[in-house]
Amino acid sequence: MSIDIKLHKNDLPDDLDLGNVIAVDGEFMGLNVRRDPLCLIQVSSGDSDAHIIQLDRSKYEAPNLSKILYNDNITKIFHYGRADIAHIKYYLKTDTNNILDTKIASKLARSYSDNHSLKTLIKEFVNVDISKQFQSSDFGGDLTPAQMKYCANDVIYLHKIHNELNNILIREKRIDLYKDCLKFLKTRVELDLAFFKDDIWSH
Repeated sequence: MSIDIKLHKNDLPDDLDLGNVIAVDGEFMGLNVRRDPLCLIQVSSGDSDAHIIQLDRSKYEAPNLSKILYNDNITKIFHYGRADIAHIKYYLKTDTNNILDTKIASKLARSYSDNHSLKTLIKEFVNVDISKQFQSSDFGGDLTPAQMKYCANDVIYLHKIHNELNNILIREKRIDLYKDCLKFLKTRVELDLAFFKDDIWSH
């Protein structure tokens, strides 16, 4: 599949129309939100396109991107959105609204498997074997073509994967449970940002 990858500095262009359902992913310097800065956000309309926004880490001003993330009329598909949404809120100072999550959907729909990685989902539902070689690479500096392809792979398949998982959830009568989990996701992010990492429901 041919992928149209575009790199944008600081923010999305003013005139870019991505439609009302987009895939979103972020790259950071690590998973500690207060220590490890948000470097990139990549988005896709689902039409074999990937827009990679390399953020200005001196001020984190991306009004066009922030407006899209906040817009409740635009659906955002994440894979493990918990980490992305926390970094977005902490660094871009905006809430992300109208969220779907393929990792949560997979854990509820694919009870036949204990592997819910994006690589596994892409292989199962798209029959493409992607490389995760650059998952732990440095996204804080200039990006290589291989890194940009890695970033693109994290978003271009999410629309199809979510549709397939959603069909299973409906078939297995787990769709309402999925929707309830999504309602809690933003609260889970707030707990993370408040340093409540443990399961608050445990004894």
